[in-house]
Amino acid sequence: MPKADSPFLADWLAISLRWLVLLGAAVRLAQGGTVTLALEIAFALGALWNLGASILAILNRRIPKHRLIFVGGDFVLCMLLFVFSGGLAGSLWWIGYLVVFTSSIYYEWRGSVIMALALTLLQGVYSYRVEADFLNIQKGQTLAISNLVAAVVLGTLSIKLMNLVRSSYFALVRKRREADFRVQLRERNRHSAMYRMIEELSATLNYQTVLETALDLCKTALDGLRGDANALVNAVLLFDTEERLCVEADRRFPPPDRRVTFAAKEGALAEALQTAEPVVVHNPARDAELKKLVVLYGCDSALLLPLRRGLESYGIILLAHPRADFFTPERVNMVEVISHQAMIAIQNALLFRDIEVEKERIAETQEEARKKLARDLHDGPTQAVSAIAMRLGIVRGMIRKNPAEAELEAGKIEELARHTSREIRHMLFTLRPLALESQGLKAALEATADKMWNTFQQKVTVDVEPRAVDLLKPEKQTVVFYLVEEALHNARKYAQAPEIRVRLQRARQDDSFVVLQVNDNGAGFDMETVMRAYEGSGSLGMVNLRERAELINAQLRIDSAPGKGTRIQAIIPVTEEAIDRLQRGLAPVDAQG
Repeated sequence: MPKADSPFLADWLAISLRWLVLLGAAVRLAQGGTVTLALEIAFALGALWNLGASILAILNRRIPKHRLIFVGGDFVLCMLLFVFSGGLAGSLWWIGYLVVFTSSIYYEWRGSVIMALALTLLQGVYSYRVEADFLNIQKGQTLAISNLVAAVVLGTLSIKLMNLVRSSYFALVRKRREADFRVQLRERNRHSAMYRMIEELSATLNYQTVLETALDLCKTALDGLRGDANALVNAVLLFDTEERLCVEADRRFPPPDRRVTFAAKEGALAEALQTAEPVVVHNPARDAELKKLVVLYGCDSALLLPLRRGLESYGIILLAHPRADFFTPERVNMVEVISHQAMIAIQNALLFRDIEVEKERIAETQEEARKKLARDLHDGPTQAVSAIAMRLGIVRGMIRKNPAEAELEAGKIEELARHTSREIRHMLFTLRPLALESQGLKAALEATADKMWNTFQQKVTVDVEPRAVDLLKPEKQTVVFYLVEEALHNARKYAQAPEIRVRLQRARQDDSFVVLQVNDNGAGFDMETVMRAYEGSGSLGMVNLRERAELINAQLRIDSAPGKGTRIQAIIPVTEEAIDRLQRGLAPVDAQG
């Protein structure tokens, strides 16, 4: 049973005519006529016959010899209704026009004429044998003529009728296809635009470009979902250094709204960040925090898409529209997928930006290290070498006049030269501690303590637990060494501490952490005053300690007060899980004290 892609117009026309004829026949009998059981059965068979034809037409299917079977079936149905309704004397003497019409639809004028002749012959034979009187014979002659005339007329008109029906149908189909093509073309263009933007989103590492593209993607996606996306208001809100949401990119925001910040502690913003799920807000102008945005007073609905990766929340994508029912589940799912893609791109852009900032910081650190080395060389060995040269000139004059005093002065110059040599060796050691590379962190710290005493007569006590050193990777040991070196330098130069203690041990209750402490009993200082001074002078003294602690994901604490010395503590995680716990404030209790 073949199936067609388009409806069979001839079948539908024949089916419609068949239902009309059956309905007209029923009405005619109801108005005046004898209804027998046989006639009712004939009507029922006709209704079932046409119902089966309707089902086939709905399914766009045809049986073999479809037209011939249906014309033959109509012929049999017309004869049954003609006979059981009383023949020429009955009220359905005209029922044969049905098969004449359907045959003209399927076979044009040839089929209608042949069927009219066959119908007239059978009706005439029946009338002659069963109703052989002059009046019925006259009726038979009249019916025969009318059948033939109807066959010719309907056969001729059926050609024009079918052409008209086909042309009207195909014109409608053509319009629908053109409309579908325009819709498909628009969808293809929309998808192409989305793919281009997704490709740009994935390829670019420019932070601002990622945010702008994410907003454009949301609008483009919603444009194709039978909604007025032109009235859409959207923005990307990201956390700043003070953990407040700020408008980083927007569409259709007035200038005052771009300066608004949110604590994200209540209302829909807090809900979206806590659940990490999209939140649809009705009447956003009434929300506890969103009401700060003037642009939302013209919107009846808003959608909040949290930008979250793992345990870290970066911010929220805000979409708003004047229609209260705009954010349907379909639209929410569409833009949620985009927000996930945007989150990956934003994270990559932020990481790239952090790398760029880190590169600048490293460059600044290197520059500061060069300046520090230049200062140390100028204040120490350079001044000492100049003093040696000047005093040697004096000794040359003293040799002739007073050899004894010249010999005494030469001894002092020798001691100054030895001290300068030790100071230079100490600088070289701090630049590249060979003991750290060959013997490990414990030996390097002890060597540093010895050099501090030999060079500056600075007492440094070192207490290192070997197991704690074993827990640290070599690259972390290097950072710990330079962190201690920076702390010792600050304590010797600025605190003027009689004694400095360095202690490295495991956290007592958790082997996932190593604790470093550098304590001195020097002059101490006020933390806020010193940090303000650093910001104004651009020096990297104490700031350097924090940056080196960050390199090993350590938590740094500096406690000091004038006259009470200084304590520097670094809690160093040695596993990935410990890093996560430390970031969430779950360091061991004994390491926090």
